[in-house]
Amino acid sequence: MDIGPHRFYSKFEEVNAWWKRMLPDENSDGERVLLKKNRFTRILFRGKFFDYPVKLNAATFENLGLLETLKVGGSYFKSLLFKRDENSLEDFFVNRFGRKLYSMFFESYTEKVWGRHPKKISPEWGAQRVKGLSGVAVLKNMFDKFFHRTPRKVETALADTFYYPKFGSGQMWEVTARESARNGAQILLNSKVTQIHRKADGTIEGVTCLRDGEKFFVPCDVLLSSMPLKDLVAGMNGVPVEIQAIAEGLPYRNYIIVGVAVDKLNLNVPDHWVYVQGSDVKMGRFVVFNNWSSAMLNDEKTFWIGLEYFCREGDELWTSSDDKLAALATSELLKKNLITAADEVKDFHVERVRKAYPAYFDTYERIDELRNFLDESANLFCIGRNGQHRYNNIDHSMCTAFEAVKDILSGTVDKSNVWGVNPEAV
Repeated sequence: MDIGPHRFYSKFEEVNAWWKRMLPDENSDGERVLLKKNRFTRILFRGKFFDYPVKLNAATFENLGLLETLKVGGSYFKSLLFKRDENSLEDFFVNRFGRKLYSMFFESYTEKVWGRHPKKISPEWGAQRVKGLSGVAVLKNMFDKFFHRTPRKVETALADTFYYPKFGSGQMWEVTARESARNGAQILLNSKVTQIHRKADGTIEGVTCLRDGEKFFVPCDVLLSSMPLKDLVAGMNGVPVEIQAIAEGLPYRNYIIVGVAVDKLNLNVPDHWVYVQGSDVKMGRFVVFNNWSSAMLNDEKTFWIGLEYFCREGDELWTSSDDKLAALATSELLKKNLITAADEVKDFHVERVRKAYPAYFDTYERIDELRNFLDESANLFCIGRNGQHRYNNIDHSMCTAFEAVKDILSGTVDKSNVWGVNPEAV
């Protein structure tokens, strides 16, 4: 099950066709449906809502005030004239938005999500996730809409529509699992891979799994791995010490979502996501599940709000009890004036995800050495976000699997096409 809302958007027609094959737009039973949604996302900053991405429009100017608007404009045009060498994520953002806008909408939020100041994060994160988004792109997108022009290229961060399964993002993978089983696939649930058996020539001959306290061996002709690279290498025999050190040093961020049920909200929030700026709260953003699909709710009169927190394994947030996390979420809803009193919270639910976000610092700078070693195993294909340690979108992750299958069927051992998905990352 995929935790939390996850939009389905792609410029790859192969991916879109696959999604729609699993969940058609219409189905006779009324359940396997892929809803088309008009994306609405904003930023909550200093108690006011800003467009996401930030737009240079009347609402932004009104929220900021004349003086702040002039400072933002001056800072942005300065960034156009004096480009910085891009040695960090901070350099990347300042070059595209100016220092003032960066300090307002990117600096503290990035540190909250990644646990590191942008000065200490590789610019590759921006190249992969933000791609062509910049002050120029924001302006161009705004004018294209005003003059009803169709842009030649739509940046992922600017996309206005997306698809979403009727019963939540996990429905896509539940349907996929059922279809795979119907076609003969054997799916082993609640089974943890504890060892990857690697022969001297690099060939992967199988994996050892643990289920209900018992170990069993699964032989394989080909191994497609989407598990975190750190765990893959840790469970593999015959790995040189220097490669072990690279894998062990790869950083991740864990994810917690606290779902809170309330009867009403003080603010009108038609958004799918709201990004929360500022250090006065620990949440990075919140979602309103009602706006994704009402079919996920037992009672449409109840609002289910999901507060998203980012942390590292073992820290105070990660080790907090569910009750303590619910209390934190309630207090932050009060701080942001979304509710009036704590007793308005009727129910809550907490989900935790380990290694949700592969990060771009520490030993990541040596990722190519690790990749080259893994590619020596001709029948091993590393796919997906954690399988390649790339903060990919869902469609890029799927494309790595598509490319791997093409290589398997053709007998190709050169995996550059698999690693080459989403080339903006490198």
